[in-house]
Amino acid sequence: MEETVRLLWGPPAGPRRGPKPALSLDRIADAGVGIADAEGLAALSMQRVAERLGKTKMSLYRYVPGRAELVALMVESAIGEPPGAAAGTPAGQGWRERLGHWARSQAAVFRQHPWLLDATLGARVMGPRELDWTEEALGALEGTGLTGAERLDAVVLLTGHVRGIAQQTRALAGPAEHPQEPEEPEEPEGPEGSDEAPEDRLASVMRRLTGDHGDRYPALTGALAEAAARPEERNQALEFGLERILDGLEALVTARSRA
Repeated sequence: MEETVRLLWGPPAGPRRGPKPALSLDRIADAGVGIADAEGLAALSMQRVAERLGKTKMSLYRYVPGRAELVALMVESAIGEPPGAAAGTPAGQGWRERLGHWARSQAAVFRQHPWLLDATLGARVMGPRELDWTEEALGALEGTGLTGAERLDAVVLLTGHVRGIAQQTRALAGPAEHPQEPEEPEEPEGPEGSDEAPEDRLASVMRRLTGDHGDRYPALTGALAEAAARPEERNQALEFGLERILDGLEALVTARSRA
């Protein structure tokens, strides 16, 4: 843990005598991110990163002591700056708009780097950028009348929704990330195969099942048929859940303001 804290939080190592270091932590992290983006976190190893950088595995250990510290650096690199730090971000928005933008930006990061879903689990050392994301969401809720615990729980609730949709989307989009153990290809579940949106693929499977067992599942059959007839409402799970969470928070904030 101490090594991870040092790598993520510094202070950076001072100048050393001798030749200029051939690598930097940023280059090492970027190489790891490239592997994980292409093949999943299971494919990541110190050896693979060294090969990608044209270096030996032993030379990599001069900068990063092991895989766990490497993953921590990759998370810090991939997660990027929180959305409020971006140039051109609209100012003067209310807490609801700010949190909505924050949650959608988080979902975009998970879509770009699905392996972050696995790398950001459990008790671990988080880097400055990752804490910046939490700080930004909590800052949006300041002055709403919510207690500190409620503000923290609100951020956890939003993150849990975003993560849940991202995990389901990843699972529906393809096989679990085990690139070193390829599975036999499966027949596509729907008429468009993998060209379908992930939620549409799931709906295709469910429609096939309810087509033969509709009497047992009349409510499900009816909901699927209505959804199929209104394509503009499909694949909106992220937005639907996000808006309902924000509705609930708004009701609580309003109640506190009246108290």
